[in-house]
Amino acid sequence: MAVVLFAGIPVNDYTAALSWYERLLGSPPTFFPNDTEAVWELAEHRYLYIEHRPGRAGHALHTVFVDDLDARIAGITGRGLEPSSRETYANGVRKVTYHDPDGNEIGLGGGPAPQR
Repeated sequence: MAVVLFAGIPVNDYTAALSWYERLLGSPPTFFPNDTEAVWELAEHRYLYIEHRPGRAGHALHTVFVDDLDARIAGITGRGLEPSSRETYANGVRKVTYHDPDGNEIGLGGGPAPQR
C-alpha cells in the first residue's frame, strides 16, 4: 500500500507564514495548489503545507525526524530562526522545537548526538 502524507498547518497571515517556513525549511515551496496554500515536499511522498485559515491557526503540532539534526539546526539558525526549546530524552533522542508566528509547533527530531 502506497502512503502519501500531507501535514497541514493553518495560519492567520499567509505572507508572514510563507516567509517564516521558507527560512525554517531552507527553500521556497515545492508548489502552490492555489492562492491560499503553499506545499513543501520534505521527502518523497511526504509533504508539509501551510494554509490561510484565519481563526484555526496556532494549534498544529508536528515533529519531523531528520538524519543530521545538528546540520539542520545550524542551517535554520543561519537563516535567522532560533528554537523555542531543546530536549534530550532518556534514550538519547533529541527534539528541537520552533514556533511559527501563529504559535504552531514544529519539532525536528534526531537520534542521539554523535560521539566525539
